Amino acid sequence: MDESQEEFRLEGMTNLDGSALEAIRAAAGDPARLESLYQRAGATGTAGSFATALQTAYTAAPENLLYGAWHYRLLQAPATAAHPASAATADTSDIERTARQWRVAIALSIVLGFAFWLLSAPDLRLDLGNTPLFLLLMPPLAAAFLIGFLALGARAHYLRAAIFIALLVALTAYVYFVRPTRGGDALTYLALALIHLPVVAWGLVGLSLLGLRFSARSVFAFLTKSIEAIGTGGVFAIAGGIFVGVTIALFQTLHITLEDPVLRLLVAGGAGLIPLLAVSAVYDTSATPERQEFRRGFGKILAVLMQGLLALALVVMFIYILAIPFNFSQPFVYRETLIIYNVVLIGVMGVLLGATPYASDDLSPRMQRLVRAGILLLAVMVAGVSVYALAAVLYRTAQDTLTMNRLTVIGWNVINIAVLALLLIRQFVGGSTNWIASLHATFRWAAILYLGWALFVTVASPLIF
Repeated sequence: MDESQEEFRLEGMTNLDGSALEAIRAAAGDPARLESLYQRAGATGTAGSFATALQTAYTAAPENLLYGAWHYRLLQAPATAAHPASAATADTSDIERTARQWRVAIALSIVLGFAFWLLSAPDLRLDLGNTPLFLLLMPPLAAAFLIGFLALGARAHYLRAAIFIALLVALTAYVYFVRPTRGGDALTYLALALIHLPVVAWGLVGLSLLGLRFSARSVFAFLTKSIEAIGTGGVFAIAGGIFVGVTIALFQTLHITLEDPVLRLLVAGGAGLIPLLAVSAVYDTSATPERQEFRRGFGKILAVLMQGLLALALVVMFIYILAIPFNFSQPFVYRETLIIYNVVLIGVMGVLLGATPYASDDLSPRMQRLVRAGILLLAVMVAGVSVYALAAVLYRTAQDTLTMNRLTVIGWNVINIAVLALLLIRQFVGGSTNWIASLHATFRWAAILYLGWALFVTVASPLIF
């Protein structure tokens, strides 16, 4: 392939087409040619497409060292910096792309907020336990809108998005219509479904974004951005709560009591505005998860906060472990204590994830040593407490019978122990050189296992019981 052919193919890279990918693959063993392609991409304004094609080639052949070097080079320095003119053009296109993303996010948020308002009507209830229908429909509906928003922002993967939205609809209908056959298990299943369906919905959002062939780094980027979006949503929710409170207080000064539809519009409708706006605030829908910004803004603040929580979690877990011998029988006797244990353990797993850096240059060498030591120490302590909690639920099961709740808790404990064991083994075997990549690989398996178990509990529980 001569240079004129390469230039022609790169000029056609408005999206990832076969010829552009072919040009990069043809340069798989030729650093000079790949550099030439990169420079031409910068000069012709197709640097973003070059980066996307390179990432596709790297994902398909991660053992190629040249692709690997370019993958990490582009993560550190966007390809648009290759040419001053192309950088100026890219700045303009970035502004236009960001404006378009926000227009789509606002429009879809208004529709989602209106849907939340309608579904929050007090007469819309499930026949089991008089549970509001809104509690069941809110997570999958928000996830469906997020899947659509991400597909529209990327201008790609529409079919994949439609498939996962259809899966969300099918799972929600399954939870609504399927009931266990034994008396009290119906209410138990509904409670478990209301807890696990949001996890499944979140996992399907990730799969719609990453596809079925995903790397450890892309999964970790998605998980990190998920935490960042949740934190941003929390800030929006606090601001919205203050606004609603002030609005109600203002009208009360005029002796005007807001009617239920208006209150639901403020609360439920306002809640519907948050998911898409929070994601749009932290995520560039035109870029892959690995090419997001992790070093500035709320993401940086959140990383520092999580590393601070890591230190606090170490202190709390150490004190708690010292107290276990004096209260050893509590989880074996009291069900509520066992539930609290498992909730806390899941939260600590979130701290381990949030404290893990995205790249080695996010922290100084000294901070890397401290954070790694803290993660290892906390993982050891949490693994010990998880075994303790698992022994308690197994004892209660042996004394009575296997119930839907106990099966669920056993599964979560086994998965947590397996993930922590994998984390520790990878760290001790791999050493400190690639400790961040080892953690990313561990969290990839954790995400797969968590999603798989949440899906199992949602789908299989009513069939087993």
